[in-house]
Formats: sequence, C-alpha cells, structure tokens
Amino acid sequence: MKRLFIVPLLFAVATINAQQNIEDLLAAGVEDAQRYTSNYIAPAAEAMMYSTSNGWIQTAESKKPLKFEISFVANATFSNDENREFLLNTNEYNNLQFRDGSTSKMVATALGENDPDIIVFAEVSNIVPGLPNEEVEFELPQGLASADVNIVPSAFLQARLGLFSGAEIKARYFPKVEQEDVKLGLYGVGLQYEFTKLLPADKIFPIAIAGVVGYTHLDANYDFTDTDIIDGENQQFDVQQDSYVFQLQASTKLPIFNVYGGVGYLTGTSDFGVLGTYRVRAGIPLFESTSTFTNPFSISQKISGVRANVGAHLKLGFFKFNVDYTLSEFNSLSAGLNFGI
Repeated sequence: MKRLFIVPLLFAVATINAQQNIEDLLAAGVEDAQRYTSNYIAPAAEAMMYSTSNGWIQTAESKKPLKFEISFVANATFSNDENREFLLNTNEYNNLQFRDGSTSKMVATALGENDPDIIVFAEVSNIVPGLPNEEVEFELPQGLASADVNIVPSAFLQARLGLFSGAEIKARYFPKVEQEDVKLGLYGVGLQYEFTKLLPADKIFPIAIAGVVGYTHLDANYDFTDTDIIDGENQQFDVQQDSYVFQLQASTKLPIFNVYGGVGYLTGTSDFGVLGTYRVRAGIPLFESTSTFTNPFSISQKISGVRANVGAHLKLGFFKFNVDYTLSEFNSLSAGLNFGI
C-alpha cells in the first residue's frame, strides 16, 4: 500500500496489491488467474468510470459566444459493502482452493479488505503435469479499504467556450504524469446546448434547460518490471477506459446563487491488460519447473446506467464555486472552482 497515493485519479494503483501476488495467481493457472482478477478489478474499474464521468455540468445556462470559463473539478466516488467484496466459489475454478476447506467465501475486491487474511492454494501437479503433488499457497490480495480508503477520487482541469447562441463546447484534461512506475492521463470533450435559448420567454423566466453530451478517456499504466516480484520482462498493468454521458439538465438563472439538477445515462468500457513476460517457478526443489507466460490475459467490461444529480452554484465576480451530488450505481460528490468571463 506504500504507493496508494502516488497520484489522485488512479484506481489502477489498487492493483499494486494484486501485483504482489501475480506469480502465485499465475501458478494457479492462467484461466484461474483471469477469473479471479476479473472479479477483483471490476468494481474499481466501474467506480473509476463513474468518477471521471462526473463534473461536466455546473449550470444549464450556456456561455455566450466567445465567453469562456476554466474550472478545476474534483470528484469523490463512494464504494459500499456490495462492491467491496465478491463471492469466490472454488467450484468455478480449476485449481484454486481455500486453505480452511471452504468451497465458497466472500473475498475482497480492489475496493475492499480481507479481515482476517484469506489463504488459498493450488496444486502444482494440476498445472504442470509430471510434478509431484506440491501446493502453492498464498494470501489473497487486499483492496483500498485495508488502508481505510472508501472513495475513488478523480480531478482534472475543464474549460467551456460559448459558440453560437445556446451552444458551448467543453474540454477536460489531466496531463500525462509519471511518478515512480505509474503513468496516468485523462482527456475528454463535450457539447452543451441550451434549448431555452430558442424560446421567446428566455429572458422572462429565470430557468435554463440544456442537453449535454460528454466523452472521457483515461489511460493508466503501472510498470513493475524492476520490482523483482516475478522473473520476466516488460511486466505491466495497462488500463484504457472510455465513457460517455448523455444528460438533460435544468438550472436557475439568477445573478448570484443558483441550483441545478438533471437526469442522464452513462455508458462506458474498460480494458485491463496484464502485459509482458512472466516466468513462474512451481514445484519442490528437485522437481522445480518454470512456466513462461507472455501477455497472459486481458479483461474487458462494460457499464451502463441511469444517473441523476442535484447541485448549487455560487457566483462571486469572476470566481464561481459549485458542488453537486450524483446518484447512480456509484454515488459521487463533485466540486468545482471556476474562473471565467
């Protein structure tokens, strides 16, 4: 957990715990390793897509042509008991078994915690034919909750620029940063159109209604080749995420304080790859065998769901501040500090 806070935004750092068990997982067989990792990673991947998809809207009132605003947006997406654990049923695995003899047990995802530690083992003879009936034993990896972290954070810069009447374009960006062995970057683009600009009563009623479409891409990479956890080359976890938000939003149009809210739909995909070459040693000394795996597996998943948000927006001259709460499969709190004309 020493690298848990390398950069905000990085759910992939949760997989550092899994990395420390990668040789043991692969020793249990690629199919078992892929099945376990898929269940372990899935909730964190989903939470990250929900987190990075927030913050597109501070108001339904679009900027006037060539007027702009720059914002710093921070999000906190919350985990709960349901997405901190999953049921591991050994009947669904080829070689993995619980040391205490259980056939099924709730175990931690990348968002959770195993308390107490959970010990599993796999019989090497089932994986490498010809070896004696030797066992590989290891602890299942912990998740973020083991460090008392129950949120998935994200943060980025965002800008919006007024185009023709009622339309504005948005962009968001988190520069590609590298710290120690972790790289991460984020970018996105969006479009907002205020329908009430088409109505003759636009200047009479202090209400704006707009449609918003936003696209966000996140890529993260953790290279652990130099950690000597397992023999091999170019070992890394690679994450690619794309998410889309479609939302109908309304807000008041008052001089200083405004409220806003809306309903929408989120869809996205996440790809998590275990890349590189891994040489896994298994067996007792006299019969030790080495199995080599290259790009052993990748995991793809999709999310989709309805979302709704409600928030408030305060104007103080050139500076503005907004905060809102989003209800979805993963609830989130967002805040933005905005500057513009």
